[in-house]
Amino acid sequence: MTIRVLLADDQALLRSAFRVLVDSEPDMEVVGEAADGAQAAALARSERPDVVLMDIRMPGTDGLAATRAITADPDLAAVRIVMLTTFEVDEYVVESLRAGASGFLGKGAEPEELLAAVRIAHAGEALLSPAATKGLIASFLAQSAATDPAGAGVRVDAGRLAALTAREREVLVLVGGGLSNDEIADRLDVSPLTVKTHVNRAMAKLGARDRAQLVVTAYESGLVRPRGE
Repeated sequence: MTIRVLLADDQALLRSAFRVLVDSEPDMEVVGEAADGAQAAALARSERPDVVLMDIRMPGTDGLAATRAITADPDLAAVRIVMLTTFEVDEYVVESLRAGASGFLGKGAEPEELLAAVRIAHAGEALLSPAATKGLIASFLAQSAATDPAGAGVRVDAGRLAALTAREREVLVLVGGGLSNDEIADRLDVSPLTVKTHVNRAMAKLGARDRAQLVVTAYESGLVRPRGE
């Protein structure tokens, strides 16, 4: 199966470099290029890519607004979005994950990392394994709670959270801690397939597009606390 990739970045030179890299892979092809978020959303609807490499900061309609537009469209539910950022710490990162992005990658990443990110996102996994990424999420969510303690966690539907079984809640906590399905299986002494089933059921009950949103939910609900609390 060929992974169809849409490139969204206001820098033409960077898009060109990404196109050469992606098109050089036998299992990938670039199906479109966008210079801003509005074009990205329009091309996502017309080309139906599997993965969008989306720059967060673009003039006009930025990557965050484009991500919201794509993830809000039921016809584009299968589209996965990887946010690209120049900065390791970007205030838009958590919002993009809340909006439905599968994760993010620095523009300074090695070519192999970018290609791996496309494949990981296409497989429905989250690009949230690095400790730095988890720390970033924890940091921003902690700041949100500090500035608006009463609003902490309001994005999480209490009814949906209550619908989780004890095991699903336990798995959600471990997913929020950054563990893979295999690691969770070892921790709970069950099979990886059983873990995958619990993860999928939790996603369905919480209305999460993918694993990345489960991680954010785990923090926003208070089931997982930033380190140091």
